[in-house]
Formats: sequence, C-alpha cells, structure tokens
Amino acid sequence: MRVQGQAYSSGQSGDDRLKAGTGFVRGRQALPELAADAVRLALDAAGLQIANSVLLFLTEEFAENPLPAIRAAAVAASTTQVTGCSATGIFTEQDWALDTPAAAALVLGEGVALQHLPDPGADQLLLTLTAPNAVNTTWLELPGRRFGGVSGDVTGQGPFSVWENGKGAVRGYCEVALQGVTGAVSAAHGFKLLAQAQQVSSVRGYDVKTLSASPAFTGLLQLLQKCGAVEDEGLPYHRLMAVFADSREQLELGHYKLASLVSGNPEDGSITLARQLAEGQWLAWGLRDAEAALINLGECTETASALLPGPPLFGLLFSCMGRGPYFYGGVDRDIELLKQYYPSMPLIGFYGNGEIAPMSGSNELLQYSAVLGLFASEGQV
Repeated sequence: MRVQGQAYSSGQSGDDRLKAGTGFVRGRQALPELAADAVRLALDAAGLQIANSVLLFLTEEFAENPLPAIRAAAVAASTTQVTGCSATGIFTEQDWALDTPAAAALVLGEGVALQHLPDPGADQLLLTLTAPNAVNTTWLELPGRRFGGVSGDVTGQGPFSVWENGKGAVRGYCEVALQGVTGAVSAAHGFKLLAQAQQVSSVRGYDVKTLSASPAFTGLLQLLQKCGAVEDEGLPYHRLMAVFADSREQLELGHYKLASLVSGNPEDGSITLARQLAEGQWLAWGLRDAEAALINLGECTETASALLPGPPLFGLLFSCMGRGPYFYGGVDRDIELLKQYYPSMPLIGFYGNGEIAPMSGSNELLQYSAVLGLFASEGQV
C-alpha cells in the first residue's frame, strides 16, 4: 500500500479557521478500505477529527459498485456529505494513479463545506461532476457557472459512476456550491495557434467550406505541412482544434469557443467540425503542444490567483485523459507546475473524457483541456 497526504489551514483566527487536506492511497487491499484510508489520511493532514464534507475520487475499479467505498469514507469522516465520481485516473498534489486501484480524498472542515443549492443564482459557481451519458445542454445552460469534469474513460465508454450525499446520483450528475470560500476558475487549452484568424466565408451544416474565400482543408493542410505536423495517416485530428469567435478582436482577447475536428474532406475542400459555425465568424486552427499547454496553465493559474482575496486554501483540477501523463511522457507536468506556484496547497482532481468550464458567458464542454479552480477564505484581505 502507498499512502500520501498534504494539508493547509487558512490564516483565520479562533474557531472560524478554515481547514482542508488531501489523502491519496493506492494498493491491493479491499476497495472500501482504500477509500477510508484516503479520508483518514486527509483528516490527519488537515488536523481534523471530523469533516464537514468530503470530495472523493476513485479509480474505475470502484465504478460498478462504489457504495461500500462511499460508506466507508463517510464513516471515516463522520459525515454523509460525500461527493465525487469514479475515473480512469485520479490524483492529488502528491501523486497520480492510472490503471491501478486508488482513492483520493479532499476533506473540508470548520468554516468550509460543499453544499447543494436548490435554486442557484446566475453567478453561483458550481462544482459539476457528470457521467458521459448525462451530459446535455438542458442543465448546462441552467443558472450557475459550472466547472468540473466528465467521469469515464477516454472513449466515453466503460464503467463510471457519480455520487452525492453519500449515495449514487440517480440523474447521472451532481452539482454543489463551495461555501465559506471565494473561488476563481480558469481553463487551459494547451494549443498553439498555427496562423492568424480568418473569416468564415462559407459553411454547410457542420462543414466549414471556405475561410477568406479559400478552401478550408487546403489552407489547414498547408499550415500543417509548414510546421511538419502532417502524419502518415493524414491530418492529426486528435491534436487539432478549431478556435472561433464572432470577431477577430474577441478571439485575440481569448473570448472564444472551441470545436474539435471530425474529418477533413479533400474532395470539396471542407472540414467537418463538431459544432456549427456561421458565416462571418472568425476561426483559427490550434495544434496541441506540450510547452504551449504549460505556458497556458501558468497564465490561467495567475489569472485565477489574481481574482482571489488571498492565497488559495485548496485547488481542484479536472484534466483530460489525453493530457496528464500521456501527454507529458509519463509525468504530470501540470501538477508539477501548480506545486511550483503553491507548494503547500492541497490539490485534487481526475483525468476524464471532458471538462466543464464557464467561458464567454456560457458553460462549455471542453476537450483536451485542464480546468483549474482555486479557492480562498472569504475573510482574507
């Protein structure tokens, strides 16, 4: 068995001091005991006897029957407020696990907790966890600023489960507010733009036919050939992203939306996207790149930090399965970078097959991204 933990307490005084801590356990003992050990370790690290709330992430070995592990975590924390999901990979600031049974827990105590809100306001920040088959625009577009991730493997198949209030979430997703803290969320997309934006001059359904009156496929192929990114199989669709906005100025300022590429169509020069664009919008092609990803995450960390009233008490990170160790050659450089910014900050998250973040006035379902939430005491100045 391998166990690790880290904790941090905010600089409040008296009994109102906020506390948070993480615990991480991997091993081959009984699965419920893994979850309980992760919670106990997090409690010890935070200096707590009981927790107000627990955020519990478990690997896919738990997915088919997570209830015994959830109950064990609830008993260890002395609370029924256990929220979380299963995922192919999970992590804390100390370690990550893929393809091996593991449990990661964040405990929150004294002045901070997870809370279900029946009627959130439009500006309310909501931690959102969902199974792939529960994702839809109906609830994503309800009032609230949502951030989080999609449980399940990279294909959207395989076992997955989501839980709230210490039991399975029947509707397939859960949403909770974080009480007692102020939060800031930012999304790092990890791509470099291949060229300046061009105006969409012709579309047909999901097909972008021409950009600035030139065939979209031909222009993209030339850009990829120029930077040596064309593969033997053709265009590297898994590394490409369409970046679009209503104006060039919005796109350059970062107020854009994203769409993955479905296919290239050399016969008519069009490119099929996963989202419909309109003529007159502006589009640029992005290519996934490890160094660009780290630079972007650093910028996002600084942006989120600047919005907080003080140093973060804890962080939540939701990373694409196509990012993390698979993207960085066997290490998670995203976690390493965040530890450089905040060495003592508890951090927890998972690798999923979709990320959720508020962007440009709407809640967006992202791919190949990392969504970071940082949370500080409301009483800090």
